[in-house]
Parts: sequence; C-alpha cells; structure tokens
Amino acid sequence: MKAYVFPGQGAQFTGMGQDLYDEHPLAKEMFEQANDLLGFRLSDVMFTGTEEELKETKITQPAIFLHSVIKVALAGDDFAPEGVAGHSLGEFSALVAAGAMDFADGLRLVHARALAMQEACELQESTMAAVIGLEDAVVENICAGISDVVVPANYNTPGQLVISGSIAGVEAASEQLTAAGAKKVVPLVVGGAFHSPLMQPAQDKLAAAIEATNFKAPRCPIYQNVDAQAHTDPAVIQENLVKQLTAPVRWTQTVQQMAQDGYVEFVEAGGKGSVLRGLIRRIDRKLDSSSL
Repeated sequence: MKAYVFPGQGAQFTGMGQDLYDEHPLAKEMFEQANDLLGFRLSDVMFTGTEEELKETKITQPAIFLHSVIKVALAGDDFAPEGVAGHSLGEFSALVAAGAMDFADGLRLVHARALAMQEACELQESTMAAVIGLEDAVVENICAGISDVVVPANYNTPGQLVISGSIAGVEAASEQLTAAGAKKVVPLVVGGAFHSPLMQPAQDKLAAAIEATNFKAPRCPIYQNVDAQAHTDPAVIQENLVKQLTAPVRWTQTVQQMAQDGYVEFVEAGGKGSVLRGLIRRIDRKLDSSSL
C-alpha cells in the first residue's frame, strides 16, 4: 500500500516553488490565489526571501502548505493515496490533499494557525530541544518530574524526541537528560514552545476557526498526530486537529502503525522532499520512501 506524507516546519528552502510557478499554469494560478487570500504576496517571499524571512512562523507555515498542495495538484491522476499523514503543520496539507477540506479553507486555517502560534510565543519566552539517544520513557519521566513547563513534543524517531516548554523547564530537563545518559541535547532555534501547554492560547483561537470550517470524509484514511491512528470521520478529524497544537506529534508511532497496517511505500510531498524520508528510514529501514 502507498501513503503520502506531508512535512511541517523545517522543510522550507529559499526559492521554493519558483520552478513550479514558472513552468506550470496551474501552479501559477494557485500561487496567485493564495496571495489574494492572504492579502500579501507569499510567493515573493518564497521565491526571493532570505532564509531568515522564510523561518518566520507566519511565512513558513503557509509556504510549506502551499508548496505541498501544489505538488499534489500537479500530480493529477497520479496522486492516488491509500493513506496520508502529516507532521504537525503537514496534517493540514494532508487533509486538503485527501479532500477533507478545500484548498482555500486549508490555507485560511494554516494562516490563522501561524498567526495564533506566533502570538502565543510572544506571550511567554519559551523554547524546544532535541534529545538524542534516550528511551522515550526516560524522557517522559524526567519531564514529568520538573515543576516548570516541559513536555515531550515531537516523537520523531526512536532515540530522537523533541521536548518543549518554558526556558527554565527545558534547561532543567536538558541537564537531567544529559545526566541520565543522553548522547546529545540540542537546543533548537525556534519561535517558541510548539506542541506544549504554552500553545493553549493559540489552540483556543484556532478551535473556533476549525469548528467553523466545512470538513468532508477524506478519500482515504488520515493518520493524525494526536493518536497515530487512522481516521475518516470528519467530526473526529476536526476534534483531533484542535487538540494538535498542545499535544505531541507522534510521528514514530504513526509510521509504525502505518507499517503495521500494511503501508510499505511512502511518498513525501512538498518542501525539501527529504525531511520525513529521513525520519521514516530511521523508524523502519524496510519501508520504501521517495518524494513527489
């Protein structure tokens, strides 16, 4: 079985989408539609913006979403997924690609999500760090024992788990995780504590927008971040999408569940085309991966 997977923040690159815009009328039309919907020329930042400009959450999220859904649109009838999944932001791309919501609604939600997350980051200084070389349970237990806010945020691969929280919480956890035998604890250059309780203000804002959006049953199951399970019920998909901002991204568990369910071929759609492929290889080397 074949699944398509959609990347989140970190998959952006300078000049992303310029070739698609120049070579494909459909891509140009979708870029211009996005520019109109957003009220600014996102395409200009994607094509000529600096690396720093592309890292801004309010730019990164709609840029990666747009790149992914255009890639799918250009694939036409060749895009025939038997399942989809997305890493954090990528879940929105996956939902549009699978027909659970339309392009315009997806872009509006992603833009609202990006702005709400950026605002939440500005309310309290916060951060994230990648923990390399420890069992998930050890990381979970250490985070649970710290009084400041710090939680597991991204289960990326076995032995690579990102923690998220307040500056004090992440620093305290990093010290204890190093002492517990972590090979490395690497501070991440991010806007704030994504997928932690500190994103609650963003979740509150986004919830109303998600609930007001028309969702349909997707053309194939979508494996969602919050529980790593396949879903087709629009009401459940919406509920999980609301929970996503403060819940961890269970990517390791998602890929393992998909492999257990019979998916053997994974195609990464959008962004650099290699971010999720690298994670999938480390999760299960028997799985085949390529990019769209």
